Amino acid sequence: MAFTFRHTKYAAYIGYITQAIVNNLAPLLFVSFQREFSLSLDRISVLITMNFGVQIITDIIAAKYVDRIGYRPACVIAHIFAALGLVGYGVLPFVISPYAGLMICSAVCAIGGGLTEVVISPVVEALPGNEKESAMSLLHSFYCWGQVLVVLLSTLYFSLIGVERWRFLSVIWAAIPLFNIFLFCKVPIRHLNENGESMPVRKLFCKKVFWLFIILMICAGASELAMSQWASLFAEEGLGVSKTFGDLLGPCAFAALMGISRTVYGLFGSKMNLRRFIFGSGILCVISYLTAVFAPVPVVSLMGCAVCGLSVGIMWPGTYSIAARRYEQGGTAMFAVLALAGDVGCTSGPVLAGFVGNASDDLKNGLLAAALFPAIMVIGIAFLRKNDGK
Repeated sequence: MAFTFRHTKYAAYIGYITQAIVNNLAPLLFVSFQREFSLSLDRISVLITMNFGVQIITDIIAAKYVDRIGYRPACVIAHIFAALGLVGYGVLPFVISPYAGLMICSAVCAIGGGLTEVVISPVVEALPGNEKESAMSLLHSFYCWGQVLVVLLSTLYFSLIGVERWRFLSVIWAAIPLFNIFLFCKVPIRHLNENGESMPVRKLFCKKVFWLFIILMICAGASELAMSQWASLFAEEGLGVSKTFGDLLGPCAFAALMGISRTVYGLFGSKMNLRRFIFGSGILCVISYLTAVFAPVPVVSLMGCAVCGLSVGIMWPGTYSIAARRYEQGGTAMFAVLALAGDVGCTSGPVLAGFVGNASDDLKNGLLAAALFPAIMVIGIAFLRKNDGK
């Protein structure tokens, strides 16, 4: 079989589905972890911190070494770690200390997820073609569709097989990264700036506007993950709805609307103003957080969770695209630094929500605190638009 750049794109899409699996399977099991292993909300917050903390460390290391080892080996290594971590969830907590086993699996999955985030975006950015912003948004939409897939199929599994047999589900999900290992061994891969030098990281850091992109990425990651990581538990315990109903109208609807947002921009982005799109999305995101927190009816609160997905959809890939156009020689290192900033947000958003919710004994207060991030995003985009005008 002759593999083409079209297959490279498919492998990249599956790579983002893999990242969705390693980031979103565990949150669906938080209540099971609480009941089966007697874990507190604080300890679950530490699990989230472990996941994205290790991704941050991976981003830092990858920024230095990915160009040296090459995109192909990095993609293969990322999927190996993702598969090992998913299999580990079904094994380690039952052969060693449960909490230690969950921590180890979270860390191993995080290495795979972090490396995927760093290397897949530049692989797609380097593909032949002119509409890079649309391609980037479409790529990131597969993270959302992967999240929808995880929630729907996992919910179906829980209904048919039972939540108490969740350990076998994590092993089943490992089949996807295992398949993609084979695909990345075969597809053609180009590198960014193959005919020229990439801009050194220290030179990027000397540019004031680049620091604004870092802030935007932090807020994008925090706005997205603070809601998606806690939506399942928030629906089940905070709103008092069933797990199936809560997962379908909470994290599943969140992911579906986020995927729609990214897919629409991926297909029609050339006709839209990206900065205005992000600005409006930030305002909608603040409104959706406030709706989830203050709506007196559980269904309306769940609608706020879902609409949050629509609002955050463009934030991460959109910031990537604007930065890539402004710093065309940024190369892999720039993507790694932006991924690092995004993962800082992915850590700080859910952790802030978790600790504030635990301190006040009400997760609604945690989500209210997390609304600060999309508010900062709106201010940052407004400043960027003003800077562009100058």
